[in-house]
Amino acid sequence: MNEKLERFLERSREIHDLTEIQQGLEWDQQVMMPRKGAAQRGAQQAALAGLIHARLTSPELGDLIRTLAEEDGLDETHKADVREAKRAWERATKIPARLVTERAQACALSQVAWEEARHNDDFEAFRPHLEKVIALTREMAAALEAPNAYDALLEDFEPGMTEEALRTLFGELKPELVTLLDKIKGAPNPPSQEPVLRHYPRSGQEAFSRRVMADMGYDLGAGRLDASAHPFTSGTFADVRITTRYDENFLNMALFGTIHETGHALYEQGLDPDRYRDPSGQACSLGVHESQSRFWENLIGRSRPFWKHYYAELRKAFPGVLDDVDLDAFYRAINVCQPSLIRVEADEVTYNLHIILRFELESALLAGKLEAGDLPEAWNSKMQELLGILPSTFREGVLQDIHWSAGLIGYFPTYALGNLYGAQFLEKLREDLPDLNERVSRGELGPVKEWLNTRIHVHGRRYLAPELCRKVTGKPLSIRPSVAYLTRKFGEIYGF
Repeated sequence: MNEKLERFLERSREIHDLTEIQQGLEWDQQVMMPRKGAAQRGAQQAALAGLIHARLTSPELGDLIRTLAEEDGLDETHKADVREAKRAWERATKIPARLVTERAQACALSQVAWEEARHNDDFEAFRPHLEKVIALTREMAAALEAPNAYDALLEDFEPGMTEEALRTLFGELKPELVTLLDKIKGAPNPPSQEPVLRHYPRSGQEAFSRRVMADMGYDLGAGRLDASAHPFTSGTFADVRITTRYDENFLNMALFGTIHETGHALYEQGLDPDRYRDPSGQACSLGVHESQSRFWENLIGRSRPFWKHYYAELRKAFPGVLDDVDLDAFYRAINVCQPSLIRVEADEVTYNLHIILRFELESALLAGKLEAGDLPEAWNSKMQELLGILPSTFREGVLQDIHWSAGLIGYFPTYALGNLYGAQFLEKLREDLPDLNERVSRGELGPVKEWLNTRIHVHGRRYLAPELCRKVTGKPLSIRPSVAYLTRKFGEIYGF
C-alpha cells in the first residue's frame, strides 16, 4: 500500500471512529441519560460535531483525495473509498463549521423536547425547537448549493436519489396501494386483530423477542436490547445496539419493532470486518438499510412459514393467552390491514401511504411552503386525504416520530424505498433458495441471513444503491415486485 493511500485510510478511519462516538452519545441520550443532562449533552454533541467537521474538511484530506483520484494503480475497492470520501469532503466543505455545531446542539435539545412534548401531548411546547431545527436545516440545504433543497438533504441518506425521482416512483405506487386498499375494505370476511390486543406481560415479550433475535443471528455479545421512546439501531460491527418499546396490550409493537431493528443490526454486524471503518466499507444507503429491517419484519416475520414454527413457542411464552386462537387466526390477526394512525404499527399495504404523507410535508417545509406551526393542520389534512382517518391527539399525529426533532429531514422516503428493495430482493432469494418456505417453517433462519450477508451486507458502499440492486437482482428498482407481493399476500388473507 502506498504512503498516500495509507494516510488517507488512517484519516478516514479516524472520522469513522469519531462518528461512532457521536452515535454512542445519541444512544445514551435516548436510553440512559438523566433528563436534566440535555443542555450538557447538547454542548457535547456540538463540540464533537465541530471536531468531525474539522477532520472532514481538513486541507490534508482534500489533497489526499485529489491525488488518489488521479492515480491509476488503485484497485476497485480503494477507488470506491476515494469516491465516497470525495463526496463527503465536497459536501462538508460547503457547510460552515458554525452551522454544524449550532445544528448539532439544536437537534440534541430538540430530541429531549420532543420526547417530553410527546409524553404530554403538547405540540406548542415542541414547536420552538422544531422551528429552529427547520431553519438550520434550510440553511444547511442552501449552503450545499444543490439546485433543489430536498435533493441536497436526500444525498445524506440515499446518494443519487432526487425529489423528482421520488415523486415519479411514489406517483406510480400510490394508486396501486389505494386500489388494493379499496379491495381489502370491501372484503366480506376481514380478520380480527383481537388476538394481539390481549394482555402480554413485558417480561414475556422481551424473552420471546430475544429468542427470535438469536435465531435471526443477532450477536448479543456484540450488541444489546434496551427500551426507548422510539425504536432505533445504533453502532456498527462489534457494537450494534437496538431499542424497542413495549405495550402490554398490543403484541405487535415490541415484537415486530424488535425484529425490524434486528434487521438493521444484522446489516451492521455483517459488514466486512476489514473494511467497516473505510469510506466504502460502511452501509450502502438508508434505503438499502431499511430494506433489511422491513425484509425481516414483514417478508419473513409476518409470513405464514415463520409462524408455523414460532406460534407454538409464542403460546408457551404466554401460557393460556392464545389457547383459543389457532395458527390461521393468529396469522391473519398480525396481518390485519386497515388505515391506522401510527406509522411504525401500520400494516404493509398502508405503510407507504404514511411515508408519502411525510415526504410531501417535509418537501413543503424545505421549500418554505409550510412552517412548523402549520404542521398539525397539514398533517391531519394529509391523513384524511391518504388514509381517511384523523388523529385525536398530537401524540397520534404530528408528534409520533422522532426524525424531525433530530434534523433527519429526507430520511422518511428511505422506508418506502426499503420496502421496494426488500420485495425485489425476496424474489431473487426465492430463486436462489426454492425451498425458502420450508426452511423458515422449520425455524432455519440462518440461510436467509447468510444470503443477505453475502449478497448485500459485505459489499458495504462499494456499489451505490441502484448498482447494488442490479447486481443482486439483475434488474433496476421497480414497484412491481412489491405490488405483486402485497396483492398475492393480502388477496389470500382477505379472499379476493
